[in-house]
Amino acid sequence: MTNSSANIYKKRRENLTNFLEEGSYLIINSASNVIRNNDTTFPFRQNSNFFYLTGFNEPECVLLLNNNGKTTFFCRPKNPDLEKWDGFMHGIEGAKENFAFDNVLNIEELEKLLPEIIKGCSTVYSLIGKDQSFDEKLITLINRANSMERHQANIDLKNFSNIIGKMRLTKYEDEINLMKKSCHIAAMSHKEVISNVKVGMSEFDIESMYLNQFRIRGSRYPSYTPIVAGGKNACILHYIDNNQSIEDGDLVLVDAGCEYGMYASDITRTFPINGKYSSEQRAVYDVVLEAHNAACNAVKIGNSCMEPQNVSETVISQGLKDLGFLTQSMDEILEKQLFREFYYHKIGHWLGLDVHDDCPYSVNGSDVKFEENMVMTIEPGIYINDTAPVEEKWKGIGIRIENDIRATKKGFENLTHEVPYDASEIESLMNNA
Repeated sequence: MTNSSANIYKKRRENLTNFLEEGSYLIINSASNVIRNNDTTFPFRQNSNFFYLTGFNEPECVLLLNNNGKTTFFCRPKNPDLEKWDGFMHGIEGAKENFAFDNVLNIEELEKLLPEIIKGCSTVYSLIGKDQSFDEKLITLINRANSMERHQANIDLKNFSNIIGKMRLTKYEDEINLMKKSCHIAAMSHKEVISNVKVGMSEFDIESMYLNQFRIRGSRYPSYTPIVAGGKNACILHYIDNNQSIEDGDLVLVDAGCEYGMYASDITRTFPINGKYSSEQRAVYDVVLEAHNAACNAVKIGNSCMEPQNVSETVISQGLKDLGFLTQSMDEILEKQLFREFYYHKIGHWLGLDVHDDCPYSVNGSDVKFEENMVMTIEPGIYINDTAPVEEKWKGIGIRIENDIRATKKGFENLTHEVPYDASEIESLMNNA
């Protein structure tokens, strides 16, 4: 890590101390290696909150930050034998030299030294509920610290999740740059795959194409398990089997994004496997597109983060009424949320280090308002499953359009615009490749 990179994380830690009360500590642990089966592990992926404050990408670490901005960092010592098996380790000296920590100690001494460090403090903040094992260990160590200071008040343990989540909402310039790269890779991968799909391909074939394109373009991992849903499978929101055949005339809904520099992208496109939407598919698609565009326009600095949701519900309700799926008045449709028969999820979510960034949508009972450099997915959809009260010709149509939208002073910026999402443009892409 360069000095400038280390200073980015140090600045974040310093900004965070504004939320720590006098005489307090924030304590956060890293991710651990996770067993996949028997003695093999999943690829290591650092805890996003821990990475956000440290930039340190190894397991078995703990960060202590006091209200004055001083850091104590526990990590594994250098181990040449282990490095022969698992690769480079920064070790204690490397962590101190390269990551701008004030003090670095051996993680094996955590249980001995942490109570000594925090004894007599007023409050310990942590991300309670994120890691039950660490929560239990931390409570034990706080109790041990309390027993060392019998004539002082016990240390309070408070949850810091909402505070760091709110801090992560507004992205720094370096984060925006990484997100743009992630979005570019994902968008160009979607564009390449859509232009090359053919009748006869299966969901698995198409998933393989996406994963390959992500890697070719510089992203080793998807930011979540891709959804590749052909035909009526698109009406299952979290469908990830991705193993069925796709019939000529079916739509294919693909929800797939990648990770670059730890930052996620998230894109959904719905396209006809044969390159041409049917009249029913196109009619539904155009309603979803109208809702998508209206919701994007609602991403404005100062607007409630729920405004895109409200706008999308109105547009989709009118569209469902125009299609004849709902016959009640608009007031009744919206008041009773009758649209939920066909549109049963929220408009989107915060995006950043996590595909569902761990950030709040309301603070103290009030909706979060868009600020510059907040990034939210906009992803309305209409899903007409086999039990829907409509004519048979409509059943099995599932359509979602999703882009990654950044709030700016000039309005919204679509970070994933490079892959078409207008139906005619998708058809042109598929038929002129």
